Amino acid sequence: MRKGTLNQPRRTNPLIWGAAIICAILAVVVIFTGIVVFIGYLTIRPKVPQISVSRAELDTIYFDQTSLLTVQVTIVIKAENDNAKARAKFSDTNFALSLRGEKIAILQAPEYEVPANSSVEFNYVTQSTPIPLNPEEADGVSASLRQGRVSFELKGTTRTRWRVGFVGSVKFWLHLTCIMELPIDGTAVYPHNCSSRSK
Repeated sequence: MRKGTLNQPRRTNPLIWGAAIICAILAVVVIFTGIVVFIGYLTIRPKVPQISVSRAELDTIYFDQTSLLTVQVTIVIKAENDNAKARAKFSDTNFALSLRGEKIAILQAPEYEVPANSSVEFNYVTQSTPIPLNPEEADGVSASLRQGRVSFELKGTTRTRWRVGFVGSVKFWLHLTCIMELPIDGTAVYPHNCSSRSK
């Protein structure tokens, strides 16, 4: 009578065991890093820097019989950094000021830093070249002058970067789009809706 043979269990290749151990270690490191970053975020509570229009005024407006319009506008843009321990850097600042769809000025600023828990203001005085208006646009400007207010649009972006403790450097694009109704008598306006925070 022949004796049956027992199947020997196959042994796992040591390379597979090594790969499994390495994967387990990497998984633990990733989880631990995620926990550390999350705890750091909750501890530091970083805030995104903001840009806003803190003040605007229509200095002069000239509209003649030939439908040529010239304006001068003063706009104060504020960059705010509400982080208590991190400096924020702003760059690529570019805004366009428009009147009835006509771009009348470009507002730009070089790269700059805002200290922790602080703000910086930039004062722009923009004067347009004479803007020729078609009859419809001229009627619209005349109506605005009768109402005593002229509507301007400010639209643009700036890039900000700040360091959040051991979490690392954070980059963010800030977008600003707002309509400013400026009195023709030169009264300063402090708009509340002209902030990247409202987006």
